Amino acid sequence: MEKSRKKFINVIDEAVVAAKRMDRDEQLFSYKGILYPTTFCSPEVFRAMESFEARSDDIILAGYPKSGTNWVGQILSDLVAIFEEKTQNKESSVNDEFPYLEVGDTEKYERMNKLPSPRLMVTHLRPENLPSSIFKNKSKILLLIRNPKDVATSFYHFSNAFSPLPSYETWDDFFVAFMTKKMPWGCYFEYISSWNKYADDENVMPITYEDLKENPVLCVKNIAAFFGISLTEKELQGVVERSSFQSMKKNSQKTHGSFGNIFFRKGGISDWKSLFSEDHNERMDKAFEERIGGTKLGTKLKYEVYCKA
Repeated sequence: MEKSRKKFINVIDEAVVAAKRMDRDEQLFSYKGILYPTTFCSPEVFRAMESFEARSDDIILAGYPKSGTNWVGQILSDLVAIFEEKTQNKESSVNDEFPYLEVGDTEKYERMNKLPSPRLMVTHLRPENLPSSIFKNKSKILLLIRNPKDVATSFYHFSNAFSPLPSYETWDDFFVAFMTKKMPWGCYFEYISSWNKYADDENVMPITYEDLKENPVLCVKNIAAFFGISLTEKELQGVVERSSFQSMKKNSQKTHGSFGNIFFRKGGISDWKSLFSEDHNERMDKAFEERIGGTKLGTKLKYEVYCKA
């Protein structure tokens, strides 16, 4: 675990240093019509990733940026560690590589092929841009979604605090970019729409940030069951406690280096009310209804509960 934490921090620190040498318009590049951060991704890596061979026992977490992937990634890392200690009597080695599938170098996937199972991977990619072997081999995917207003609010604060991503002078500037498909990893609504095609697959488990926040014990129990990991009541409580926002923020310097406070800012629900005007609300409500309202994932987000003023 210590090795993986150092790897995570090193990748972040290197991206920050690289970003300081870039102009704003150099911070993003387009690949297959979607924008990505230059300091983390590259076309060469995306091409190398296409031949990556997934396994049926891989553990994959998919989520749009700022949907809670760092949080749920901690939960999954903890579950894998418990599983390996129980079944293989060893410390987890699953995260020797930087956990985000699309971030790294072109040799990353060859190294990952040598890692023991189960391998834990996190991704912000849409399904059509993931290696086809993930679906062919029926790897299990935990699909994390979060209401768009809180995603936009969190993304705004994160972009302005994290130098590898373009910053914005005003919330209005950011909101326009968010609503006009100019975000790193693409458009939120297109992301949800793409994943909605897989929402009923037996190897895909959709879960919402809000449900996990409201009932962490039940959600962690369901996640463990989905991946075939048995937990005692004590182990379950331990995972929930270690993945609480307070606990993760307290340990953030150790897990995420000097940017810990940026990755774990508030971790709440309805922070969007601090930024959204009546006009912003109307535009977001209209886009949600037109793009994903009535779909399985759109319904699961409980928009009327979490996104209405």
